[in-house]
Amino acid sequence: MQYLLSGITTGSIYAIVAIGFNIIYNTTGIINFAQGEFLMLGGMISISLCSVMPLPLAIALAVAVTAAVGYCIELLFVRWIHNPTVLRMVVMTIGISILIREIALHVWDEKVRSLPYFTGNEVTSVSILGARISPQILWVLGTCALIVVLLNLFYGRTLLGKAMRACSANRMAASLCGINAGRMVTVSFMLSAAIGALAGCVISPMTQTQYDCGTSLAIKGFTAAIFGGLGSSSGAVIAGLLIGVIEAVSISVLPLAYKDAVTLTLLLLILVVRPSGLFGSREAGALKEF
Repeated sequence: MQYLLSGITTGSIYAIVAIGFNIIYNTTGIINFAQGEFLMLGGMISISLCSVMPLPLAIALAVAVTAAVGYCIELLFVRWIHNPTVLRMVVMTIGISILIREIALHVWDEKVRSLPYFTGNEVTSVSILGARISPQILWVLGTCALIVVLLNLFYGRTLLGKAMRACSANRMAASLCGINAGRMVTVSFMLSAAIGALAGCVISPMTQTQYDCGTSLAIKGFTAAIFGGLGSSSGAVIAGLLIGVIEAVSISVLPLAYKDAVTLTLLLLILVVRPSGLFGSREAGALKEF
């Protein structure tokens, strides 16, 4: 039970990162490998602000600032590219990721930081079926569930969400219907950055935050997005939880150093056996072409 709860916790983090990948992919077809840096920025900015303002306000402001960073990335790097190829966008987003990471290194140095626990402290624990977990885990799980519910309502009930789905289905047809496709791309980058920043704030008390912590989370989130099927938020959640549980179980039988190798091996198997993922369409398996 302890391994299972641990796997569900880390898996929910991967699921949130995967959802960020899917938000941008659904609207633009772009795989944004800078998604992990949004988590890092959210955590680092909120930690800096927490020393001068209450924690909830610091988190809200960190999410807003990171969303503005997402807007700047779309404005400066993505908007001017017409008919981008998969390879070109992969190289560009990796370059953006490195740029953000280097800026963060100069701003915050290499020191490891963390937000205070939202409830209790590092020694406070809750017993569930004999397993002991931190109350912060409940915050992580609750945040993941809230994001999924709100995104489903956003895409299914709001005009803006339906417009973004229309761009995902057929960008040219959406434009002919009067939808500003460029604006939808901007919104998708801002929304993805905001969700990533919120996740970075929630996990910071447990995982701690450093300038380069986004890279490994991006790899795990990308694996979850591929596993669940690019474009499927529900698939991303299920896949993220599965990957978290698989990692937790692997720790019980293999040395901790092999945890990342297990995830990368799983990613390679998915790309070879089923590039479209568990819940994705065959068209979504674009990385097979790449």
